[in-house]
Amino acid sequence: MYEKINVDLIRNSGIRIVDLRSDTISRPTPEMREAMYRAEVGDDVYVEDATVNALEKRCAELLGKEEAMFVVSGTMANLIAVMVHCNQRGSELISGDKGHTFKFEQGGTAHIAGVHTSIIKNNDDGTFSLDELRVKIRKNPDMHEPVTSLIIVENTHNLCGGKVVPLEWLEKVSNVAAEHNIPVHMDGARMMNAAVYLKLPPSRLVRDVDTVCFCLSKGLGCPIGAMLAGSSSFIEKARRVRKALGGGWRQAGVLAAPGLVALDSMVDRLQVDHIHALKIAKAIYATKSNNFKVDLATVQTNIVLMFIDRTKIEIRELQRRLQTVLTTDGVKCSVRCSSLSINCVRFVLYWEISDEDVDMACDKIQLVIREYDDRLKVGY
Repeated sequence: MYEKINVDLIRNSGIRIVDLRSDTISRPTPEMREAMYRAEVGDDVYVEDATVNALEKRCAELLGKEEAMFVVSGTMANLIAVMVHCNQRGSELISGDKGHTFKFEQGGTAHIAGVHTSIIKNNDDGTFSLDELRVKIRKNPDMHEPVTSLIIVENTHNLCGGKVVPLEWLEKVSNVAAEHNIPVHMDGARMMNAAVYLKLPPSRLVRDVDTVCFCLSKGLGCPIGAMLAGSSSFIEKARRVRKALGGGWRQAGVLAAPGLVALDSMVDRLQVDHIHALKIAKAIYATKSNNFKVDLATVQTNIVLMFIDRTKIEIRELQRRLQTVLTTDGVKCSVRCSSLSINCVRFVLYWEISDEDVDMACDKIQLVIREYDDRLKVGY
């Protein structure tokens, strides 16, 4: 996914690095660092860390759920949710085929949780067919079949370009699930981006799901952590699973403190990242290239997907060119991005990317596109 380069060598040569590989690389703000230093701490396994307790209480209220739990990552949060919901041997969950839990969490649902996954093709907007969902649910399974125990949705949807899943669709998924007494879990790693995009409180986005997680360590800028929320009985079971996975925090207040800062100061500013993403998308679109494409109308949050003609362009070489080519005004700039497939690269925005960074990245991306178009035009 990432092309490795010697970052120190580039930085020391005076080249400005605009790192758009992921919002996971965002670093804590000065206010967060100060909060970490001053955090009141205790042993969280004994539920005695005041800062963790405050973060969990606030997140539960924010999401409109009974309780919340602080965990190390979104991947751990999703795995815990699966293990709590699918506690019967021979369980099966249903997921979109582009879902993060299915594609990018090392198959932990299978090799750790022992849960089978049944997939449905994701639509371009991150949804999947409700008719197919009804077919996939195993009703009164016999001894040859697994038992449908969970449905997972994702919002925003990473592989669909940071799309915000329609609330009407979520409600319909919930209604189908309720017909068969099946819980719904939302992988909401970037759900705060969705809330800002829709201009709605986070509690509205998760109204129709039983459990939800969101990351503190992406666009919100925290150094580590995610939150998992649901009913009190769910969180009680989740704490046991977290401990078994080695996720029992001790003096975790130093890590929870940035989360409280993020909820105060980092959520509303996500709109800046959305504006930056759209500016980059418009720069790509403005080249009118036949070899590089972006769906401008669907850039909603902090992710931009740029699609290439893979018969003419090799993705790794494209990444190298973006990392090393000069901008049009001669200013040295290295733009880093991740590759999602052999025909798509991803740019992700976060709080440390400034207006100037975006302007330089736009110049750099346009220059590389035009360079490729010129070469391909003469059959080079």
